[in-house]
Amino acid sequence: MQQAKTMQTRMTRQRAVILEELRKLNTHPTADEIFNIVRARLPRISLGTVYRNLDFLADTGQILRLEVAGYTKRFDGNLMPHQHVRCIACGRVADVFPPLPVPSPEGIAVSSFACILSARIEFDGLCEECMDKERVAHLSTRERSPEPPATQENQAKEAGHV
Repeated sequence: MQQAKTMQTRMTRQRAVILEELRKLNTHPTADEIFNIVRARLPRISLGTVYRNLDFLADTGQILRLEVAGYTKRFDGNLMPHQHVRCIACGRVADVFPPLPVPSPEGIAVSSFACILSARIEFDGLCEECMDKERVAHLSTRERSPEPPATQENQAKEAGHV
């Protein structure tokens, strides 16, 4: 039994390549994205192998598994303390440095919970690309709506008098 456990926890070539490739990234890729990257080095690796190894690496604390309800699981090779911001439009994730102090769950009581084990801070936002798309969408809808009547101030600005 001990030998089987040792075989499971050793650093296999596949596991090492997955870890190396993930640590090169700061994009917080999904398992599918990591699979596509790792296949360049290990063409015969299967998607299932990538999933199993990512779960193992996360369970053993060698990488972070980012899970938020309703979003695809993502992975982070950076173990330094930090938080994340997720784009609410495209799901992109970025690191937040320096990290904010995480409140301690100690002393917090919630009915129907025996205890709170941990706390984390995550941010929601819009990445620059989605913000630009939002601006373009806003401008294009604005162009279709009627122009407000010109004021004397706006007419003076356009004529260069202000």
